[in-house]
Amino acid sequence: MKSDDLKMHYRINERIRVKEVRLVGDNVEQGVFSIQEALAIADQKQLDLVEISPNADPPVCRIIDYQKFIYQQKKKQKDQKAKSTKLIVKEIRFGPQTDDHDYDFKLKHAKAFLEEGSKVKAYVFFKGRSILFKEQGEVLLLRFANDLEDYGKVESMPILEGKRMIIMLAPKKKAVPTNNKPNTNSKTEQNAKDEN
Repeated sequence: MKSDDLKMHYRINERIRVKEVRLVGDNVEQGVFSIQEALAIADQKQLDLVEISPNADPPVCRIIDYQKFIYQQKKKQKDQKAKSTKLIVKEIRFGPQTDDHDYDFKLKHAKAFLEEGSKVKAYVFFKGRSILFKEQGEVLLLRFANDLEDYGKVESMPILEGKRMIIMLAPKKKAVPTNNKPNTNSKTEQNAKDEN
């Protein structure tokens, strides 16, 4: 919700067109007041009467600094948006007898997915009687997870769900390189040479 939309979302002061409102908040006597009384209390405190729950009966209002309220609402929305970063799950499908070339091709894609921050859901699909090879499928998925240990960590070990054996991998957090530290050894070596 943009700033203007947010302002239009809340009715304030004279734009509240009801007979009575319920006042809530820390700085006021809580209860039901006529709109005139509520506006007088807000005016006396040099604050705004803001309708925060228009669908309640009577509507719920707060006496607050409106600009500060809008600022806090925007900040709250921004925080929620930051927390709800979309997590993408990419799927990679194997057969129980996947050959090396096909395996390497899928491994390369999985590395790319994990590097871009996506989760990887790898599964072996068993058709018909191939379910007899479920141990082979498990070995394949464990090998896959092992080959990707530098890129991702296993979230769940291989489990059989119907005709699929699934393993989940999450991307590893990137480590911050620590090669910016000054080399202190060279200075002490230099000092030792100077003394000699």
